[in-house]
Amino acid sequence: MPDDLVVRRETRIPAPPAAVFALLTDPEQILRWIGTEAQMDLQPGGLYLLNVTGARFARGAFREVVPVHRLAYSFGWDGSEAVPPGSSLVEIDLIEQPDGTLLRFTHSGLPTAEQCAAHAEGWAHYFDRLAALAGGRDPGPDPWLGRDD
Repeated sequence: MPDDLVVRRETRIPAPPAAVFALLTDPEQILRWIGTEAQMDLQPGGLYLLNVTGARFARGAFREVVPVHRLAYSFGWDGSEAVPPGSSLVEIDLIEQPDGTLLRFTHSGLPTAEQCAAHAEGWAHYFDRLAALAGGRDPGPDPWLGRDD
């Protein structure tokens, strides 16, 4: 797979890995920074389902769950021909740092540079909200609620 069709991001989060892991996996915690509803079955083959904006469902299945250290799950969008459910792979590693956690993120399997750019923008938006929340700040209402693109 071409390396230019992979979204990579590193985000420093001012909270320990266990707190970040909870914000990524606990449906009640997730909804504090992204989405309007979430279902997470944290085991290999378990459901990953997140209504990201109130109008778009991301769906996949967990492949790896290593509590407080790593998540990997298939990812795609209900009703999308370009990135259907389960067609791409999200990998998140949480690396303990003296001042919190380094979140190392990779999203592979996206079909085009346009899809990579769109997903890179979305992940940046939501990881900024995650970092704000983990740092004790209220990220406020998500300005992307209701978007269906």
